[in-house]
Amino acid sequence: MTKVRVKPDEPFEKALRRFKKKCNKEGLMQRLKEMKHYEKPSERRRRKLAKAIARQAAMNDLE
Repeated sequence: MTKVRVKPDEPFEKALRRFKKKCNKEGLMQRLKEMKHYEKPSERRRRKLAKAIARQAAMNDLE
């Protein structure tokens, strides 16, 4: 569970920003999106392969 302690005299917006940043770092929102609907194993493999190809292409562009 993600927790953020609000410091004394800290604006709520700043604490909320820290909370959102922490959630993104832990991958919480991505996990929620993945759990929203069922994904067939073949679709999961296809998505991961496409992501790996894109990542490899980005690495080749840097060279």
